[in-house]
Amino acid sequence: MKVLTSPLYKKLLYLFPHCGHHGMSLAEGSVPNPCYRLQRQYFSYKAGLMAAADLVNYWKDVFEFQSLSASSISAPLSSKQQEEVQQLCAKRLQRMPLQYVLGEWDFQDLTLKMKPPVFIPRPETEELVSLVVDEECRKKLTSAYCKDPWLSPGTHGSVILEVGCGSGAIALSLLRKLPHSQVIAIDKSEAAVHLTRENAERLHLQERLKILHLDISSSSWECLQPWGLVDTIISNPPYVFHEDMTHLAAEILSYEDLDALDGGNDGMSVIKEILNLASCILKDYGSMFLEVDPRHPEMVKNWLCNHPDLFLFVSATHKDFCGKPRFLHIQKHGGEVKRRS
Repeated sequence: MKVLTSPLYKKLLYLFPHCGHHGMSLAEGSVPNPCYRLQRQYFSYKAGLMAAADLVNYWKDVFEFQSLSASSISAPLSSKQQEEVQQLCAKRLQRMPLQYVLGEWDFQDLTLKMKPPVFIPRPETEELVSLVVDEECRKKLTSAYCKDPWLSPGTHGSVILEVGCGSGAIALSLLRKLPHSQVIAIDKSEAAVHLTRENAERLHLQERLKILHLDISSSSWECLQPWGLVDTIISNPPYVFHEDMTHLAAEILSYEDLDALDGGNDGMSVIKEILNLASCILKDYGSMFLEVDPRHPEMVKNWLCNHPDLFLFVSATHKDFCGKPRFLHIQKHGGEVKRRS
């Protein structure tokens, strides 16, 4: 299942109140050139005169152009097909998210099964995955010139821990893009653990994936010890400020697991748990990548300054495609820094 996308379309999503950070995932590179030509002609003709209905009708035509051929759009539907369409439309009229209605959604170059109430991956999170892939490529280049074993992953590839795996979108994308890596994926939701396992098996990526039903806020990190220290931690944790939860779209409030979104009063309840975990399980010089609220980068920096015993520091802050500070690259100091401390 492929859906339309373009930088323009991603920005259009943010013009509507039900989209934005909690919008829908988009697959790359699927708008054909004829659509771009149609778009330029249409907007040139309508410049300064466009009403909302014009815009809706235009995009309706573009989607039909992309999705249905002339023969298929005029073909008769069987009674079973008509019933299926009716059922799908009824679910959407009840404000069920489109991802749940369709039962699948694209993330990076994967098509994943989607089931309520497991958290639906957002387009920003695709950028989070890309940051980790870029860092792994950088480490690989560094290892070619540096013999220090602390600065490069072992010969068998990196071991990556994902906290809060949801549908498996992050973990499985990393396994696909980093063929020598291994991923440990944990989630406190049993439904998420089952869905991640199902998606891994459908994509034949289960051999390098360990999935654990684990709540880091109530469990000890020692249960992860059998797999040793990890090279990288990645997470899109719950980070919505509790007071902002009531402002989320009805689709989210009615169908998604709100525990996967609510980050407590300051949005940092789970983030702090992950930072504490990283101090124990992350290798020296290891990296952690977090998706956060745009208010969090400074808050996390200040919190780490007040907790020097964790030996963690914010290495970089990256913006999302809307220019908001959305991603944190956090690193762990090496052994010599700890000894001096």
